[in-house]
Amino acid sequence: MYSFEPSDEQKMLVDAIKRYSTSNLRPAAHDADEEGQYSLDLIEKGWELGFLQASIPETYGGFGERSAVTGVLAAEELSWGDLAGAMAVLTPGLFALPILLAGSEEQKLKFLPPIVEGEWKPNTAAFLEPHYDFDPYELKTVALENDGGYILNGEKTYVPYAKEADVMVVYARLGDKTQGFIVPNKAAGLTIGEHQKLLGIHALPVYPIKLENVQIPKEDCISGQEGQNFRYILSALRIAIAAMALGVSRAAYEYSRDYAKEREVFGVKVAQKQAIAFMLAEMATEIEAIRLLTWEAAWMMDQGKEEADKQAYLAQVGAADMAMMVTDRAVQILGGHGYIREHPVELWMRNGRGFATLTGLTMV
Repeated sequence: MYSFEPSDEQKMLVDAIKRYSTSNLRPAAHDADEEGQYSLDLIEKGWELGFLQASIPETYGGFGERSAVTGVLAAEELSWGDLAGAMAVLTPGLFALPILLAGSEEQKLKFLPPIVEGEWKPNTAAFLEPHYDFDPYELKTVALENDGGYILNGEKTYVPYAKEADVMVVYARLGDKTQGFIVPNKAAGLTIGEHQKLLGIHALPVYPIKLENVQIPKEDCISGQEGQNFRYILSALRIAIAAMALGVSRAAYEYSRDYAKEREVFGVKVAQKQAIAFMLAEMATEIEAIRLLTWEAAWMMDQGKEEADKQAYLAQVGAADMAMMVTDRAVQILGGHGYIREHPVELWMRNGRGFATLTGLTMV
């Protein structure tokens, strides 16, 4: 069974991320949301914490070993600071981790060292599609074999840093399975649209892309014709979103709890109102329950258990509902103050609403 006590290395990483989130992400979140981007310097500070580097073995330029449990601990602390900032810092993992988990030895040696040994580069992944019936196992983006390679056709949406990236992993349907392909930003037939404006995560640049007869050489199909274990990759994407929902929800809960303890209405602290106290208790309970579910899913992934994909799905669905409830109630607890931009709860509510649809924007 998994342990509830983090290792010394995990504690050190979480403490470092907590300091970064407190001193850098949280103070910058409001202005970044207004301006639509984070400064490169601030993202670089997060990159220098070495989370992705610690997930890559020394053979490929890193200095550690991937752990899904460590990933969820890190993702929660980063998104406690700010969701968009957390996703920005972790964007290179969208490209590197699928190759680490499912790529060939040649692909790992070619693509991983330049990422982990250098400065932050927003190499990314294109997963979501602009269709109401989106199904990860029935993608409408299609890959067809052609002259020893593949031709990709389709559309993707919400691709982080698509315009700034040098290369990306594009997921497409190859036969009856979902497959990842390594696609250069400059590939003929790849069109990147305009910066998409969403309800939340304003500070994370996301773009739609279109693929029209994009030719991909055989060696850039992740793990080759044999295909990859996409269920494992999808579970990693889902667990990351669940962990980030925990971070945003915890931030909203703590802020509204402290506000309620300090704010007086008609001579009584808001927190002493029974209805408010019950709301805060339920918020805290749901956060703790989803955290355990997410930790268990991550532990199952690390142990290679078949049930991990089911547990990851449950964690994501539960976390999306929990985040919407917690962030909405945080706004309610602040009353009129919850609806103005000077308090961060309205930002957390906008971000919290997206967890049901943001799978594929981060990976740990």
